[in-house]
Amino acid sequence: MPVPVPQQRAVPAVETTHVADLTLLVIEDDPAGTFTVPELPAAAGTRVRIRTARNLTEAARLLTDDVDCILLDLALPPGSETRTGEGAEGPAELATLKHVLRIAPRHAVLALTAEDDTELAAEAVRVGAQDYLFRGELDGRLLTRAIRYAVERKRADVAQHQLTESKLRAQENARLERGLLPTPLLQGSDLRFAARYRPGRSRALLGGDFYDTVRTPDGTVHAMIGDVCGHGPDEAALGVELRIAWRALTLAGLCGDELLSTLQQVLEHERESEEIFATLCTVDITADGRHAGLCLAGHPAPLIARHGRAAQLLPYENGGPALGLLPRARWPRRQVELGGSWSLMMYTDGLIEGRVGANETQRLGQDGMVAMINRQLAEGLTGEALLEAAVAEVRELNGGELTDDVAVLLLDRDRSGNRGRIRSTSLPRPRPGSAPSPANAQRPPL
Repeated sequence: MPVPVPQQRAVPAVETTHVADLTLLVIEDDPAGTFTVPELPAAAGTRVRIRTARNLTEAARLLTDDVDCILLDLALPPGSETRTGEGAEGPAELATLKHVLRIAPRHAVLALTAEDDTELAAEAVRVGAQDYLFRGELDGRLLTRAIRYAVERKRADVAQHQLTESKLRAQENARLERGLLPTPLLQGSDLRFAARYRPGRSRALLGGDFYDTVRTPDGTVHAMIGDVCGHGPDEAALGVELRIAWRALTLAGLCGDELLSTLQQVLEHERESEEIFATLCTVDITADGRHAGLCLAGHPAPLIARHGRAAQLLPYENGGPALGLLPRARWPRRQVELGGSWSLMMYTDGLIEGRVGANETQRLGQDGMVAMINRQLAEGLTGEALLEAAVAEVRELNGGELTDDVAVLLLDRDRSGNRGRIRSTSLPRPRPGSAPSPANAQRPPL
């Protein structure tokens, strides 16, 4: 069977410059091919190109991306392609229209019907056509306006549909990201837990920073915080993988060097390139709450505030490298004396790498953070309020939003009888431009 040659005719409105060409695909059962565009007024400034198809099979061949609008004669008898018969909904004339809407979901469609069939015309619009025209009232001005209207309405419908899909996708992503944030497992422990998390990516809930806290059956509380280099969705996904792996390995009884070595294997298998690494800090607190084991993998040391004493950094000497840097690295576990009442704050470098002024180049650093936390503790801030104030002040000092992810985790134990009132001596706030202290300068590289 020979392939029909497209019938294409141009009807110029005027010989001068036109506003825009429009391509109209007419689907109508007219063997003589007598359908023509009425003479267009000179003021219209539009040139309409016509393609004519006598059935749906031929229409499918002529339906290319340059077609702006489809004019469908509802009197066209349904072909074998349409879904008619038992189970079909609506008048039989609409079966052809529904088929056209299925094969041309991004094209504007005009329905052509008889003057006395307004009910069918209205039903065609309800089904999905952009507009309808009556055969006896068709003229050049009306057709041109109808085509333009249908095209613009279809574009608006597509844009609205895409916007709705985008909103739904964003809501689904937000639910997914919220579901990936950790829920601390501390049932049976007398420790209090608080956390703050601010991803550096705009409109995101999850970044490359990650943290978790679990209590094992022997009463030990294990806490972890880490940072995958980078800020994109790939880094966020890798951070989630490492967090879940850490929780599983911890609940399985691994700790210290053995746990970090296994996490490094996970990182090496899951990362996209050998340049990706992650810093990590793990703390395991004994059941009596007075002692802890500390492991650092290229990560800033935690901050501890003991009752009646100034907050200070835990020892960070002899820490190991970041995960993913050295294939046979080791991470020594250091014993730390916590005492009876204390607050332990773990954080990522996003908290300390903000600037100390909008026009300054100096970073806050660990010393600046210690001074800030001491002052806030002296003001009586604890728990959630302390973390909220710390993140807010760091952002204010920076002069706006922080570009890096920020995660802060706080574990608190009080045996002094003044629950929630662990205070410390206030240390001076660093001046912009002051040199970093030796402790800050010796911090393990990230």
